[in-house]
Amino acid sequence: MRSEYVARILYPLIGLAVILALWHFYVVLLDLPEIVMPLPGVVLDAIIEEWDLLWSESWPTFLECVYGFALSVALGIPIAVAVTASRRLNLMFYPILIATQSIPKIAIAPIVLVWFGTGLESKLAIAFFVAFFPMVIDTATGLRSTPPDLLDLARSLKCSPLQIFWKIQFPSALPFIFSGAKVAVTLAVIGALLGEFIGSTEGLGNLLLVANSQVNAPLVWASLTFLSMLGMVLFAAVVLAERILMPWPTAFITAESNKDTDP
Repeated sequence: MRSEYVARILYPLIGLAVILALWHFYVVLLDLPEIVMPLPGVVLDAIIEEWDLLWSESWPTFLECVYGFALSVALGIPIAVAVTASRRLNLMFYPILIATQSIPKIAIAPIVLVWFGTGLESKLAIAFFVAFFPMVIDTATGLRSTPPDLLDLARSLKCSPLQIFWKIQFPSALPFIFSGAKVAVTLAVIGALLGEFIGSTEGLGNLLLVANSQVNAPLVWASLTFLSMLGMVLFAAVVLAERILMPWPTAFITAESNKDTDP
């Protein structure tokens, strides 16, 4: 067991070391100028020198991602439950959800900016729009994938629809819900960054634009490093929540779902 935990930490570190080594030798061998691609050591120096700036600019972006993701969960799951439970609601709103998802978020970002201004609300809204669809789709898929044998057993025991939902359907759908959450939380980072690109005076997106305008390549890559770290932290938080809220093994549920879908 201990060796497994060590491997989970050691192998990512080895992979990171390999990528940094390839990055370093690529820049050295091709003699790339710093403005095109700085050396990893130069980026590390920029992170150390601008640590306070990077940390302060990371906080607004973090809040935008968390609020947008939380809103997508708070609205996405109930909507998925509604369209799954009601055929009429499914026929009415599911095509609309698909149609809205097909609209590029970059196209609606200026409209959102007009509606909510350049503050936190506009970035939260764009992060929500980007993260909302995976939550709805994965939750609906999970609710529809409940093993029919379990539903028949619950009905034979005279369980109410509410009991069937809370005791069987929702726990069975949790693996799908968390799968959608993992996608949604990373997309929320992209949405927040997009909102900051369109109009913002703070955040890592704004810092990226400023660094680009100043032709400060090390600061650009340092900002990208902080963005990737932010995404990993949020993803890890979802994984931790999954282990806390879903401590039981999912192998049985997955096996049953696969059995039901086999021809």
